[in-house]
Amino acid sequence: MDGIAKTHSADGEALFVLVTTPRPIGLASKRAVDIVLALCGIVLLAPFFIICCAIIASFSAGPVFFRHRRVGFNGKRFDCLKFRTMAVDAQDRLRRHLDSDPAAAAEWLATRKLRNDPRITPIGAVLRKSSLDELPQLFNVLKGDMSIVGPRPVTEEELGRYSDSINAYYACRPGITGLWQVSGRSTTTFQRRVVLDSYYAHHWSIALDAKIIMATIPAVCFSDTAY
Repeated sequence: MDGIAKTHSADGEALFVLVTTPRPIGLASKRAVDIVLALCGIVLLAPFFIICCAIIASFSAGPVFFRHRRVGFNGKRFDCLKFRTMAVDAQDRLRRHLDSDPAAAAEWLATRKLRNDPRITPIGAVLRKSSLDELPQLFNVLKGDMSIVGPRPVTEEELGRYSDSINAYYACRPGITGLWQVSGRSTTTFQRRVVLDSYYAHHWSIALDAKIIMATIPAVCFSDTAY
């Protein structure tokens, strides 16, 4: 049933979410644009792929690429590709850090991000700051698991936090960029991310995608966060 759901951010801000079941967005038109942009991106950015692979292999022990299981369009599970930016024992580092630092644990609970993340390698921090770590997701776009623009792909753990907005998330292919990424990204709460994803699903258009793509470069270049 359609309606308005009220939730709250971590700092007590009232947030209102439109609860409906949107149709799958874009279909053939959005998919065609994705294929063209992904192919162009892979060809034009090939030198950056080679450089990133060489740097990661030279300065950080472990594989060059990182595959992480995510939930995508219609609830399909897929492996999201990234250049590896974390140490190979990342999960152990995260657990120890959250257990020993209550402030970090609260930050993780609110945003699923850490400003001072002990898992990230020095090279990884540079890749994340520039968003070069996400270049391999162009191959996810070609495969059809992702889109150029859409909600960020969520993990199994994060899925339950979408609550009544889950159908809005399922209506979209996850994106390399999206409203959350150009609206403060890591400076916003996870609840705000859910609101933005829901808005995108209900108001999608080619024009909206174009605006988000144009806003992505300045959002990356002028971001004061490194994650």
